[in-house]
Amino acid sequence: MSVPNPKHLTVRADLAEVERVRAFLRESLQEVAVSEEEAIKIELSLHEIFVNVAMYAFPKGHGEASLRTWIDQGTFYVEIRDRGVPFDPADRPAPDLDEKIRAGTRGGLGVFLFKTLMDGYTYRRTGGENVLTIFKKL
Repeated sequence: MSVPNPKHLTVRADLAEVERVRAFLRESLQEVAVSEEEAIKIELSLHEIFVNVAMYAFPKGHGEASLRTWIDQGTFYVEIRDRGVPFDPADRPAPDLDEKIRAGTRGGLGVFLFKTLMDGYTYRRTGGENVLTIFKKL
């Protein structure tokens, strides 16, 4: 697949890198005709995904996460790769929001959020890597 003007960033999968990831996305979005509302949805989705990678992908230490953004045929893509434990978001059921509110439990909404805020996603495990691609139609 030909990818027009891809942008790349590789960072440690660490919460200390969240701001670099957000800055990378904001820079990528500068070239895109996207509303502020849509940009916030994309940023929140990537934030939730990266935090999950940083917190759970490498239980025995730290690894790296690689990000790539591109636009193709009117759609903005963000790909996140890591060599952490396999994690397919399709395996996560939607949370019972009423129960979470009643019980007052925290967390567990990241996957639900990006599935809800983005127009779609793909996941594959290849070559020992999790490859999650989220996308938003422009």
